[in-house]
Formats: sequence, structure tokens, C-alpha cells
Amino acid sequence: TTSLPETVGGSRNWDYRFTWVRDASLTLEALWVAACPDEAYKFFDFLTGTALSQVRGGADLQIMFGIGGEHDLTERDLPHLSGWRGSRPVRIGNGAWNQRQIDVYGELIGAVYRLRDRLKQLDPVTKEFLVATADLAGQRWTEKDQGIWEVRGEPRDFLYSKLMCWVALDRAIELAPALGARKRVKAWKTTREEIREAICTHGWSERAQAFTQSFGSDELDASNLMIPIVGFLPADDPRVLATIDAITERLTDQHGLVYRYKAEDGLAGEEGTFLLCTFWLAQAQALAGRLDAAKETFARAAAFVNDVGLLAEEVDPVTRELLGNYPQAFSHIGLINAAWSIGQVEQQRISRCSK
Repeated sequence: TTSLPETVGGSRNWDYRFTWVRDASLTLEALWVAACPDEAYKFFDFLTGTALSQVRGGADLQIMFGIGGEHDLTERDLPHLSGWRGSRPVRIGNGAWNQRQIDVYGELIGAVYRLRDRLKQLDPVTKEFLVATADLAGQRWTEKDQGIWEVRGEPRDFLYSKLMCWVALDRAIELAPALGARKRVKAWKTTREEIREAICTHGWSERAQAFTQSFGSDELDASNLMIPIVGFLPADDPRVLATIDAITERLTDQHGLVYRYKAEDGLAGEEGTFLLCTFWLAQAQALAGRLDAAKETFARAAAFVNDVGLLAEEVDPVTRELLGNYPQAFSHIGLINAAWSIGQVEQQRISRCSK
């Protein structure tokens, strides 16, 4: 279904009938966690086959495709339709399709890292594609982009985008022998450390006492909960703990569900809280050893599973209705990964107590 609104009666209505490289990559990781390797491998084949030609040509990796591999997803309005519960405009296509979002390199390489046992079966062309993807992350991490949330305002130095370029290089370094890229490792390590230094220097705000949405900003962004999840910093690092606290205190609604951000994004209207971000908070809390808080946060978000076991993208902070894309892969990915992390931390505690 097209043009599901983020606010009933509002204009943030997007056509979701596509495959995002980011969502697909995170889905691959969730399928791995959920012990569904065959599905993960098939999805990986689709993803690399669709994106291969662009990266080999030196272009930015397109962030989304049609489910048949279509590349042109030009957005247009259908003014003769009133939309769901009067939510206009109804849109076909998605204007974000040709945005620059440099985080996708990290999500793609991160998913490959999860599936690394299969790399022995990769053909030389696919290996070349993955090496080129890591190289692009190393070349473009300094550039501004639209970020994970597809902001339609001016490009910025989004912290999450830089973080995922770090992930691309970090995982590529580990994968280098399997990809036949040992000669790239020295350069990748150098750039990886440059990214780390930039994030720690320009991404931390003393005023906000948190890692913030973009370099030089004081605005919070829930995507920075990924800092401990991807292993950039330990979950018990004081800056990570402060970021978790800031998001818990200042980026949640009255029910404890997490917003993506509250900063200006170039769009009119408001949106609901994000279930994925709430699961990220639960996962970060678990990794930080705050198991009781993690379980409470997890239960709060999981309570919105409907009668057929599905979650939407967002929740209306007032009415508690589900909003946005439905069913939303992001929300289910967050649930799976948070549940897995909570279970892992709990098992570690049990093991320590039994010794």
C-alpha cells in the first residue's frame, strides 16, 4: 500500500513499496540471528546483483530499488485521491531514491560480515563489488549526506553516516583475506582511525552531554545508540552511557517510546515515536549491563505487536495508534536483535554466577 502517513491527516506520506539497501542489509543480519541462513543468502544474492553495476562504475550506491530491481523510482503526487483518513498528498514513487546516504556502505559490509561463512562461495565479481564498496566508504566518509532518516533539507555531516563508514572499513579489514584484498588493509586501517578521531572529536557535545545528530550539533538522534551496538565504543564507555541517558530522558514520549530525532528536517508536520529506535535503546541498555531497564524498554515496544504478530513503523504518542509503514521490517529487525542481545547478556550473567 502506498502513502501510509506518519501523522493522520498530515503530509508525511511515503510510498514504501521498495527495497532499501539499508533495511535489506539489516534484515540479512536479523535473519542470521534468527537462524534463517538460506533466506539470508538468497536476499544477499538479490541485493548484490541489483547494486553491482553502480559501484563498479564508481557511482554512489543507490539507496533503494524496486522489488524487481528497478532503479528509477521518481516520486509524484496523485491529487485525485484523498489518502488514508484524509492524509494528503498520496504519493507514488519515493523522492529519496537518488539521495546520497553514505551509511549504506557500512550496513551492506556489516551484513556480509555476518554471512562471512559463505564468502568462500562468492564469485570474483561479487568480491570485487564488496572491495569497491569498502573503498567508497573510505573515500566518501568526509562528505555530507541526507542521513539514515532521509532528511529532505540541506546535506549535513551526520554522525551515523560516518559511523557506518567506520563499520564498512572495520568489517572489510576482517574480511580482507576472504575477499582477496590484503593489500587494501593498511589504507583501510588508516582511514578507519581518521573516522574514529573525527567522531570522537566532532560528534560529542559537551552541552548536550551526548553524541549528537551531526558534527557541531547539540541535537539528539536515536541512531547514535548504534555506537555500542556496532562495537565502535564499549557500551560502558562514559560517553556511551551519557548518550543512552540523554536519549532516555530527552528523546522519548510520556510512555517511554523513542523518537528518531526532534531536529528540523526540512519537512512540515510531526511524526510518531519509532519502534526501531525503542528496540535500539533496549539493546544498548542490555549491552551496558542495565538488564532490567532493557527488559522494560523491550516490553514497552513489543506490546504494540498486533493480533497477527506484526508491527508498524511508528506509534502515535497521543492516541497510541500504529502509524507509517506497515508491516515495517525495521521494527521487526529491532525486536529480533534486541531480544537476542538481552538473551545473550542474561546468559552471560547466569554463566558467571554458576562459576
